[in-house]
Amino acid sequence: MPTVPTVKKRRRWWRPPRRLSFTREGKVVVVLAIAIGFAAINTGNNLLYLLLGWLLSFIIASGILSESTLKRLVVSRRPPPRVWASEPFLMEVLIENQKPKRASYSIEVEDLVGAEGRLTPLDKRCYFLKIPEGKSQRTSYRHTFVRRGVHTLAGYRLATKFPFALFRKSRDVDEPLEIIVYPARVPVPRPPPRAHTRGDATAARMGRRGEFFGLRERRIGDDRRDVHWKSSARTGRLLVREYEDELARRVVIGVDNALPAAVRDAVTDAALTPEMDDQVSAVERAISIAASLATVYLEAGWTVELAARGAHVPGGLGKMHETKLLRALAMLAYADPSEPFAASSPRVETVLVLPRGVSADGRPVATQVVEA
Repeated sequence: MPTVPTVKKRRRWWRPPRRLSFTREGKVVVVLAIAIGFAAINTGNNLLYLLLGWLLSFIIASGILSESTLKRLVVSRRPPPRVWASEPFLMEVLIENQKPKRASYSIEVEDLVGAEGRLTPLDKRCYFLKIPEGKSQRTSYRHTFVRRGVHTLAGYRLATKFPFALFRKSRDVDEPLEIIVYPARVPVPRPPPRAHTRGDATAARMGRRGEFFGLRERRIGDDRRDVHWKSSARTGRLLVREYEDELARRVVIGVDNALPAAVRDAVTDAALTPEMDDQVSAVERAISIAASLATVYLEAGWTVELAARGAHVPGGLGKMHETKLLRALAMLAYADPSEPFAASSPRVETVLVLPRGVSADGRPVATQVVEA
């Protein structure tokens, strides 16, 4: 029995290198050519033979020139650094003409989604009027992913109607691109203002008083006097000093990502009932709130930790830690209700995010509860 890679190779082998579809004008020209051909054979009129030859040469030239304009074109797609569910984003498309002496005209580029043999174009298409020889051009299209997680673009399709718009010739290129879509952003309350009480012990986090802790990239609101100019000149990034704070501000965001086995199976098979859909929406709402809370707390300088069923991200600060948290929430899978929560370290404050209608038995005590 042939393996899966062997089957894919056979499909690629038998798949035609080009796809050809008629335009309205192309259908008219082909019908005229057939009609004039029959008339020329029946009558033997030289003028009809001449007209038939002109039409056929017109069709042949269209095929040759369209093939030439599709050759040696390389496409690169560049999504933005962060893509959020239910929010439009711009996908940058860069096309390079590697032909040294011939330009390409009237090029269409569209991303493809789906499995091998069932590829369908995305809802947007990019158009390039002319790509000079040895040059590249770029444009972008707007798209929105509704659900969080990993979305894979299987490849892209190059098409052209050049030169006479008689046919639309296209070819598919297998170039997978994975896009991680973060949970949807929702309005959440801002973290409480910083207390000005003095403590006896220090904690490893940023502060205006205390001993030197380390260096980090500058954020909005940082004092210019804290800029470490030597390190900034050496790395090419603006770095500031961090100090140990006298009062630690730490938050643990808990997400209850539990769903019954029947609901998880229905999600996989895309057979959700209205009640099941409500349960899934509640968990997704909780994950979105958790992502939004993590962002606002990190912007305020808090140490943020994530705890969920089967997933745990230790506490941290800064943009890199924010990206780590958002990726973890984007990839967070639905868990069994019997699966325990990941153990979290001691904390000062905890924000517990609960989907509506899900029990909180066995959860750590929280000082603040946000219901989804």
